Amino acid sequence: MQRRDVLSPGFLYFVMLTLFLYAPIVVLVVFSFNDSRTLVFPLRGFTLRWYGELAGARELLAAVVNSVVLGLMSSVVATGLGTAAAIGIARHNFPGRRFFLAVSAMPMVIPYVVLGVALLILFSWWGVPLSLWTVGVAHVVINVPYAMLIVASRLAGFDKNLEEAAMDLGETYWGTLRRITLPICAPAMLSAFLSSFTTSFDEFAVSFFLIGTEATLPVYLYSQLRFPSRLPLVVALASIIMVVSILLVTLAEWLRNSTLHLSRQGSA
Repeated sequence: MQRRDVLSPGFLYFVMLTLFLYAPIVVLVVFSFNDSRTLVFPLRGFTLRWYGELAGARELLAAVVNSVVLGLMSSVVATGLGTAAAIGIARHNFPGRRFFLAVSAMPMVIPYVVLGVALLILFSWWGVPLSLWTVGVAHVVINVPYAMLIVASRLAGFDKNLEEAAMDLGETYWGTLRRITLPICAPAMLSAFLSSFTTSFDEFAVSFFLIGTEATLPVYLYSQLRFPSRLPLVVALASIIMVVSILLVTLAEWLRNSTLHLSRQGSA
């Protein structure tokens, strides 16, 4: 990189934006090693005992398990529904296609607080008790549009002649879907699953309105902020979650870029 590029306004803006976004995460990780229950500077010392005490926090670990199970189940359902919707939009021209696409993308623009209140009213009207199942339904609703768009971008990147050639050679539509379409879309589907899992695991606004007696991790962390003695454990666990979330998002983005690169190679 040349010196003029380093001193350019665009590069300086990028550095300032990066510091603004990631400085709180760095501070959070630093405080997780602080040998004090008070989250103030200067630090009292370096310790790993907060991470060691996490193993004995049963309610905290139960919330982690709930979030992981909920994230896996909702991500699988959202990826499946999103893939089916993407195939329908990208490969079929049916009546109401534009309307279906607009309705499917609505959860992306509706504020999650409004969506959570709306689902709470709906479940109360139907007499459905609040539980992890209701939260899972909400997470599926949130993640389906993202999964649909990720898979649709892959479907738009490879030639439909591959599918037509397979059916010309005697393969059925469902066989072509299983042997040609889905294997080619596998990286995009995995990227959609990872993105959905990250969103589900970190989601708070909708979960806060729809949770029952079993809390998810974000809801549990929010409830523990009232107790100063629990803050170091919350900070330590939040640091782990931040690092894992960043790794998952990075992996999902790498898979998405790899999918786009393969699509460009195929079109070339």
